[in-house]
Amino acid sequence: MLKKTLLALSFAGLAFTAFAQQPGIKRTPLQKVEFPDGYATVTAIAEVPAGGSAGRHTHPGVETGYVLEGELNLLIDGQPEKTLKAGDSYQIPAGVVHDAKAHGDKAMKVLGVYVVDKTKPLASPAP
Repeated sequence: MLKKTLLALSFAGLAFTAFAQQPGIKRTPLQKVEFPDGYATVTAIAEVPAGGSAGRHTHPGVETGYVLEGELNLLIDGQPEKTLKAGDSYQIPAGVVHDAKAHGDKAMKVLGVYVVDKTKPLASPAP
């Protein structure tokens, strides 16, 4: 039990560190489940202030999410830009470079679910 608790705390620290490198975004890890085999499913709240952006980055697995507050421009490489508002949902394929920018004069907040390779950082900056 202690080993699992320490592993969970280590992961939360790793997730925070990976996202702390991206200026303008705040992520709050809510929970992590080691499932399916070889992967971690992570649930987090991501917040971007008005006029801010998450920064171009990738995840070693899929991201799906739901917009809780505000509006955002979602830029996914290879796809047309999408404007999403509270109540909309989205998905981003594994390893694809993307960015989220707060749209308008309000901050945006999303609930994100990441199913990622548990041996890799939750996010990596992209050029």
